[in-house]
Amino acid sequence: MLKTTFEISKMDCPSEESLIRMKLDEIKGIKKLDFDIPNRKLFVYHIGQLEMIEKYILDLKLGGKRLNTYKTDQSNFEENTLQRKLLWIVLIINFVFFIIEMTTGLFSKSMGLVADSLDMLADAFVYGISLLAVGGSLVRKKNIAKLIGYFQIILAIGGFLEVVRRLIGAEQIPVFSTMIIVSILALIANSFSLYLLQKSKSKDAHMKASMICTSNDVIINAGVIVAGLLVLWFKSNIPDLIIGTIVFVLVIQGALRILKLGK
Repeated sequence: MLKTTFEISKMDCPSEESLIRMKLDEIKGIKKLDFDIPNRKLFVYHIGQLEMIEKYILDLKLGGKRLNTYKTDQSNFEENTLQRKLLWIVLIINFVFFIIEMTTGLFSKSMGLVADSLDMLADAFVYGISLLAVGGSLVRKKNIAKLIGYFQIILAIGGFLEVVRRLIGAEQIPVFSTMIIVSILALIANSFSLYLLQKSKSKDAHMKASMICTSNDVIINAGVIVAGLLVLWFKSNIPDLIIGTIVFVLVIQGALRILKLGK
């Protein structure tokens, strides 16, 4: 058994972990992937296939670099079934809030809420790719990745076009109270998701990684709340359009990363 250590400089969230797991899933010689996300390290336990493993990691363009390879006597690896169950719960929470934020965003005329809902959907997709495709063929997994990636891009482009339309038109000012209340609820949901992830990896380095990743979602929620206050203060929809544009960019970046898996 060999143990190879990779440095993944752009790996700072569990979402990158899911992408790497899916990419390497087709390599039969891999026995276990051990992620140290806070330190941006990946430890691969494998039998042969080193060149293929290194190539696949480089193909993801996440700043991967092989540090060392040596023999190890470790051979027993256990699956954390509790972690998978809690991951399903987190996925459901993200998807439910996608529906809530999309619905309230459309009714309140808030592009910030609409964009944040797509960010929630993107998180659910990232966790769901690996879970829903377990046991499926490589072709099926790649098709799922392509479908999800293109779907997110289409929604984000539609959001950009709507931002432009509202910018040049006499659009109604968003309902600031709805923006603030729903964003606070989303903030609570993200905090609860973080608690679940920490619970499942209480002695693992992933606890810190989950905190890093969820902090990005918290920042977005806070951004929508601030935009709602600015809408009230200036009596303008510009703050809402700005935060919406920023989040749409983040959604497209995530979609492009997912599309790499479909190649």
